[in-house]
Amino acid sequence: MEKKLVLIDGNSIAYRAFFALPLLNNEKGIHTNAIYGFTMMLMKILEEEKPTHMLVAFDAGKTTFRHKTFEEYKGGRQKTPPELSEQFPLLRELLNAYRILAYELDNYEADDIIGTLCAEAEKEGFEVKVISGDRDLTQLASEHVTVDITRKGITDVESYTPETIQEKYGLTPKQIIDLKGLMGDASDNIPGVPGIGEKTALKLLKEFGTVEHLLESLERVSGKKVKENLEQHRDLALLSKQLATILRDAPLGITLEDTKYEGYDLDKVVALFKELGFNSLLGKMNVKEAEEETAHLASIRYTIAREVTESMLANESALIVEILEDNYHKAPILGFALANENGNVFIPTDVALSSSLFRQWLEDGEKKKSVFDAKRAIVALKWQGLDMKGIDFDLLIASYLLNPSHSTEDVASVAKAKQYVNVQSDESVYGKGAKQAVPDEPILAEHLVRKAAAIRELKQQFINDLQENEQYSLFTELELPLTFILAEMEYAGVKIDVERLREMGEELNEQLKTIERDIYQLAGQEFNINSPKQLGVILFDKLQLPVMKKTKTGYSTSADVLEKLAPYHEIVEKILHYRQLGKLQSTYIEGLLKVVHSDTNKVHTIFNQALTQTGRLSSTEPNLQNIPIRLEEGRKIRQAFVPSEPDWVIFAADYSQIELRVLAHIANDPNLIEAFRNDLDIHTKTAMDIFHVSEEEVTSQMRRQAKAVNFGIVYGISDYGLSQNLNISRKEAANFIERYFASFPGVKQYMDDIVQQAKQKGYVTTLLHRRRYLPDITSRNFNVRSFAERTAMNTPIQGSAADIIKKAMIDLAERLQQEKLQARILLQVHDELILEAPKAEVERLTKLVPEVMEHAIELRVPLKVDYHFGPTWYDAK
Repeated sequence: MEKKLVLIDGNSIAYRAFFALPLLNNEKGIHTNAIYGFTMMLMKILEEEKPTHMLVAFDAGKTTFRHKTFEEYKGGRQKTPPELSEQFPLLRELLNAYRILAYELDNYEADDIIGTLCAEAEKEGFEVKVISGDRDLTQLASEHVTVDITRKGITDVESYTPETIQEKYGLTPKQIIDLKGLMGDASDNIPGVPGIGEKTALKLLKEFGTVEHLLESLERVSGKKVKENLEQHRDLALLSKQLATILRDAPLGITLEDTKYEGYDLDKVVALFKELGFNSLLGKMNVKEAEEETAHLASIRYTIAREVTESMLANESALIVEILEDNYHKAPILGFALANENGNVFIPTDVALSSSLFRQWLEDGEKKKSVFDAKRAIVALKWQGLDMKGIDFDLLIASYLLNPSHSTEDVASVAKAKQYVNVQSDESVYGKGAKQAVPDEPILAEHLVRKAAAIRELKQQFINDLQENEQYSLFTELELPLTFILAEMEYAGVKIDVERLREMGEELNEQLKTIERDIYQLAGQEFNINSPKQLGVILFDKLQLPVMKKTKTGYSTSADVLEKLAPYHEIVEKILHYRQLGKLQSTYIEGLLKVVHSDTNKVHTIFNQALTQTGRLSSTEPNLQNIPIRLEEGRKIRQAFVPSEPDWVIFAADYSQIELRVLAHIANDPNLIEAFRNDLDIHTKTAMDIFHVSEEEVTSQMRRQAKAVNFGIVYGISDYGLSQNLNISRKEAANFIERYFASFPGVKQYMDDIVQQAKQKGYVTTLLHRRRYLPDITSRNFNVRSFAERTAMNTPIQGSAADIIKKAMIDLAERLQQEKLQARILLQVHDELILEAPKAEVERLTKLVPEVMEHAIELRVPLKVDYHFGPTWYDAK
């Protein structure tokens, strides 16, 4: 069998992945874009290359033997962004799960490890594939070594062999070192010879072969200036070549045998993918169809009911209402299960729903019911014409409050936290994906009964834990009541003016056609606007716009490049607009039309109450929290959201700067508190402080930057993150953050104090005792610890803001009922509540809604609510 060694330049690929992909987060808030990109590349390599040996080489530290030769080596490089640094420990975990050797060597670079292993592998008859984002490694190419350099994205590579290097540069692989010696390398701060670029260097090397031969033959060099530069900087040329040379004999502490690859650890990879939220990658893994859990389950006694009798029902029961589909609106109910003092019973759907006795029991508020995911059960039954009452315990919500980072996919995943193993996972019973199916009745019945029994068994343990954590009132007074309100909102849905939405689609199509014609006219020809290659030719070859960034396939036409080019030609703004409208059309207009319920002409979004670690609600199917509103055409999509009754209006009320107000309260900062109590514009106030100017001198640019700093502080932003947001240098961004803390010392004190508290307790809490555990807060790894510290600062602010709006929803629903108003809450979007109401009630709502929302929780600063209303959601803004 052919021996094949794959060597990966770990730091280089991680960097490439980080900057190629947007900043992704998993549900714990950890950045994952570099790991995701790295994993995609890894999966592609394993599939295509089928290596027998494998290694990922990392740089060991900032200094290497090259720094002794040239102190400024790599001196121009910026500090690694913390958003990337925090991903390296998880990258090591990934490689461990894949059973791939990760190796670093003090005083040497990853390149030297790779170069040395290449030399050894060639002697042993291996075929070698090197993967990096750094073209320096092309010098290693040989008859048996191919070097793949990433270009567009992370999985698209360009392969270098001696033949391709000859074809591209007219050089041998070894001459790549001479090329660097002459032209230098800005990324590694290799100086090269001043005045000699790639073109001149290639010409000289084709004539003289090496740097040494060139320097010995200066009398034959044509061009006075080039010759002078080479004479004056002879030492620099030789030094640069030395710095660019990859070692082939580094003193490695490993052998080729250590790099042997025998496949990954499936369980570890699957567990890590789940932790990181890589659901799309999970689908590509060879996961077993069903786990052999049944062998570990203790026997359980139950009956299958063919009719419902009084003896099956009790004053207190655990209840399962089983729906398999993720979108449970109008989804079929597979069956019911009860566990109570009278025993365990499975009731088939037709038996249950045709029984008046069972229906009365469901709707009896005196009959207490413990469930898993109350909202799901309530909504499913509402579609069956049943209004379930009496729910006093929800295992999903209880588990989520006790630790929001634990998996709450099904009863089994929650039960595992308490070492309760007498229940199977849903996936093991139903399968997953295309192979998902409902089993025969005996298997289904036992599974549902086991789930009901688990809820009954675990209920008191969870209640005890909530009480011990001072979270029982958070459970009973906030989250459980909210479940019922969210169920009402989901079932009610939001009316969509389908015709208006279609009209908007047609209007967008017309706009796209007009912009397309304008672009063709400005370009002087027709071309495929959606093709980066064709667009690059038009912009940079034909219109001669300055080239901002190049890729191996041509010119970059990414959004950030186009934004920089906008001042140079009016075609650029048109192209940006064209792209934005295209996304609106496909993602939002067509996307919304797909999910409008055919019977109701409404969208029935699903609010996820037990997902985020901060306590924020999210929504899916459709995601109504993500409709773009920065672009006017995006805002117009809200015109399609209308009241469900004639002569009604949409009424929207949102908290103004709630997170900054929460920060002022928690940090107890006098300057911040004073600003809010005096109703000052907080961004103007911050601009005055960090720029040391009077109110009159604050420009719109200063206010914009101050706003980014204000909200950035809330999110624990780093200087790198702020620099990206404002398109400024990291030094300037760090300066802004420093000046902010000088202006608001209470905020700085709070951040220092909360980190210390988190280290002592292992968690942080919100104003209403919602917890977030931070096991990494005492990690020895600086990057892992730093991320946990930023999370400690941010969670009490975000989480308390989430608590406040949830409390406001409960209080508002209660007041609307008390005052016998017909108005009802439709949506919660970030810090905004959207209602629909009869026009006759609007005047009452303009007083009642702000009053309720502003007094949901009393803070040191006033809460402020803005409201608007109109015939559509668009008009209510």
